[in-house]
Amino acid sequence: MTGPSFREFLQSLDDAAALVSFSDDRSWDLEVSAITTLANRSDGEVPVFESVGETAIDASLVGDPYRGPRCRPWDHLAQAFGLASGLSGPAYYERIVDRLRSPREPRIVDRDAAPCKDVVDTGADVDLLSIPWPYLHQGDGGRYSNLHTVVAPDPETQWGHWSTHRMMIHDDALASLLLLAGEQAPNLYYYDYEPRAEPMPVAVVLGAEPAVQCSTEMWIPTGRSEAAFAGGLKDGPVDLVACETNDLYVPATAELVLEGRVLPGERLDEGPFGDYFGYMNGPRRSMPVFAVDAITRRTEPRVPFCVEGTGVGYGQNSSSTLQTAAAGPDATLGLRAAGFDVTMAVPWRFTSRTVWVIATDRPYPGYLHELANFVFTTWGMLHIDFFVFVDADTDPLDPRAVLTAIALEADPDADFHQFGVERMPKVPLNIYQTPDEKGSADVGTSKAKTAKAYIDATSESPAEDGPDDESLRKRAQQHLVDAGVSPVPFAHLEERTGESR
Repeated sequence: MTGPSFREFLQSLDDAAALVSFSDDRSWDLEVSAITTLANRSDGEVPVFESVGETAIDASLVGDPYRGPRCRPWDHLAQAFGLASGLSGPAYYERIVDRLRSPREPRIVDRDAAPCKDVVDTGADVDLLSIPWPYLHQGDGGRYSNLHTVVAPDPETQWGHWSTHRMMIHDDALASLLLLAGEQAPNLYYYDYEPRAEPMPVAVVLGAEPAVQCSTEMWIPTGRSEAAFAGGLKDGPVDLVACETNDLYVPATAELVLEGRVLPGERLDEGPFGDYFGYMNGPRRSMPVFAVDAITRRTEPRVPFCVEGTGVGYGQNSSSTLQTAAAGPDATLGLRAAGFDVTMAVPWRFTSRTVWVIATDRPYPGYLHELANFVFTTWGMLHIDFFVFVDADTDPLDPRAVLTAIALEADPDADFHQFGVERMPKVPLNIYQTPDEKGSADVGTSKAKTAKAYIDATSESPAEDGPDDESLRKRAQQHLVDAGVSPVPFAHLEERTGESR
């Protein structure tokens, strides 16, 4: 299979009655974000705004297209990747882990075969303000793009590095990118290109196919290609096409591509922004300038956006879904590859970028500390402040099961561990930091250090079901199915005992 483009993905949502279109004019100024927020909070259909007022080109806005159903956020992406419908969370993770074990190299296509080249504007024809960038939150410092793929050079891979960094629009040809030192692409800019006084070529890709967007949330090892892992995820090569004004390659089926340069030694004010912690994050800081040299796009592009920061513990948007459905399986594979006996590594649904839950066996004393040390020091996960470790047979996707494990198994005196006192880097988006702690405006990183922490909510001796318990459970399940209850909720129980659904 080759997987759907972003446009085909939207059509699949429409076919499944998971999409709603607005044909009359809607404003990019808070209105589309307000409608999207209500759709997210009510677990409603994904909104598509076909007509956006005061926009020079015929473009649509799509609010949080990757958000899945509240209790099964992976469902829509599973469909996009051609997986069986109705998979349980653990089953979905295993399918994605299997896909990621087999990366697929991308395929280069000619410009005339790339939908993102339907319209090509360069030089004086570039007009960022012709695109209906949304104004998301009343306290934001400007209009933003925050659901895209940033393609940057990578000296170790042929296809460049893919990541995501929010972008604030300033005028018809200038934007600023939130580049936080400590991450791969920002480090390349701050410590390689800028010291040489060289602009760094960059492309910002909107409406790339789902596998591409998922890869930007994954913890791909340095020196490995996100393009290849996206190919593994969709079980087929990602089509790439050469840029018009630099040597980068971008996903050919994208809706919109901005080509340009991050300029050395130049900054523009950025923020504040209502971010994923549920607060308005600020104050304004200086961030590197992205000068746009070309805009290539489909004839009537569909521009996705994500409503972040609509409340503390808010976890119903594209960002949280991509963390659960993409970053989680990838982290699970990475920990297994490092030799740890991990069943699942899952972002906590309500604070998906700061707290993770890891289901694992604990084969020897000190194992959890060793695992925490590997994660915090090897992967450099700036956003994550603490982990909760639970037994291998506890479902980390089930908040009730995790809270039960903490309540019953975590001794407040013995099982709450501070790790790396004042040695671990902070990300300057954390709400508990003061403006002074947010650190250097030059590179956007925190000058302060902090401790990380983990909770040991594993049991001393995990209970195991005996044969009679398993038999009773199976009989009860079958009685429920015979009475008309859907078998889907029981899928993970059957799969964990080696049986098919």
